[in-house]
Amino acid sequence: MAIVTFTSPTMRKNKTVYAIAGDTKTILVLAEQNHVPIPFECRDGECGSCLIEVSYDKPTERNAIAFTEKEKIKLKELGKLTEQEIQDAEISDLPPRYRLACQFIARDEDVTITFTGEPGGA
Repeated sequence: MAIVTFTSPTMRKNKTVYAIAGDTKTILVLAEQNHVPIPFECRDGECGSCLIEVSYDKPTERNAIAFTEKEKIKLKELGKLTEQEIQDAEISDLPPRYRLACQFIARDEDVTITFTGEPGGA
């Protein structure tokens, strides 16, 4: 089970929720189910409006990093992901700092999700 904490200047206080291990809900779906206002427009990884910053509570515990092609392309376009970070994630399981909420699935790691409340801002 993953513990996911959402934090944003648009929220009165942080909100912590549980993501069930093996569940394939994205962070965006988890946020919506728990009334966390992450902005989004397309839900498909093409617009970048649901950009989030991810902090891992135990960064030394490595989990497989799963990027969709759309997410890689959009994060590179936004200047939030380099080729080296993609290699680090896919080969060495080193998590990148930025993700798209509509594409990122928390597996068995505890994370803090930070977002500005502005589409495309993290």
